[in-house]
Formats: sequence, structure tokens, C-alpha cells
Amino acid sequence: MASEHDEGRAGGAAGTRTGDGGADASREAGTGAADESRAPDPKTAAAIAAAEAAGPQSGESVRVDSWIWAVRLIKTRSLGATACRGGHVRVNGERVKPAHSLRVGDEVRLRHEGRERVVVVKRLIRKRVGAPVAVQCYIDNSPPPPPREAVAPAGVRDRGAGRPTKRDRRELERLRGLESLSRARRDAKNKPPS
Repeated sequence: MASEHDEGRAGGAAGTRTGDGGADASREAGTGAADESRAPDPKTAAAIAAAEAAGPQSGESVRVDSWIWAVRLIKTRSLGATACRGGHVRVNGERVKPAHSLRVGDEVRLRHEGRERVVVVKRLIRKRVGAPVAVQCYIDNSPPPPPREAVAPAGVRDRGAGRPTKRDRRELERLRGLESLSRARRDAKNKPPS
């Protein structure tokens, strides 16, 4: 059984194939493509409502380790607590313990997996939610991640190429910027016995 939402989607798709039906219908209804991009998907809206219902009541607070786990900035809550204890989580510029209470508007800085994430809390939630809902709980002010080309792969060799030769090793060390290591090995080998 199709819902009104599904029928509207099917009608819009049919209208775009013919060329004029979908555009006229959206103009008559008073909704345009811009309105659809602003409104969240009905499933996402339902998930947001469920997350808010499971969230803290007025006056209650949310732990920082729980919140960074719930909004998917970190994989597990225990990793979040470990990051807090290690000084990798800052709230409004100050290092915090895992039990620190968050408020809406706080800036959370998290260093994790070689990247710094800077987010501003928009919504307090306790339970882990899906990615589309999670991104609506914070404003992401993080610097862009480094391009994948900047991260050099560590010695990728063809399958069946065998063990690297000394020449291969020296070339890899030169590429990685470890030329001094090669020189030190050569000097140690050529050093006369004392």
C-alpha cells in the first residue's frame, strides 16, 4: 500500500519524464526544489524526534563522552572517555573529564585519528543515532581533512614481487625522508674496526 508521500514522489518522477507535470504540481502546491532541500526526510525527522524524546529533560545534562559517541564523532563511549582522560577533548578551550556536562552552544574540540574536529553543540542527545540525525545535532567547524594524496602509502609492492632489495629499501627511505638513516647504516658498515 503506497502512502501519500510515495504517490507524490511517483507523480513527481512521472512529471519530470513528461517535462511539465511535476514542475506545475510543485508550483501549485507552493513547494519548490528549495523547500524540499531544507525540509528533512520524514524518516530523519522521526529519528530526530525520537532522539530528542530520549534526550535529557529540562534541567538535566549530558556527559561529554556520551555525547561525542552519540553524535558519531567517536566509535565507542569508552574511546570517548579515554580521549577525555588523555586531554584530547576540550570544551570551550578547556580540557575536560569524561563526566563534564555539556550545554547547547558549547564548542567541542576533539583530536582523534590524526584529525581535529571542531563542533558546536546544537542539540543534546544521549542515545547513539544514525548519521543523518547526528549531523543535525552539531555545527561542524572542523578544518577539511588532508587530501588522500598527501598521505603516502607505505611501501606498496606488486604481489609476487618478492622481498625488497637494498636498492628498493634505500629508495623507500629517500621517499619517506629518512635519508639520514641510510647514510648512518652505510657509515656503520664502512667504519674501520677500533
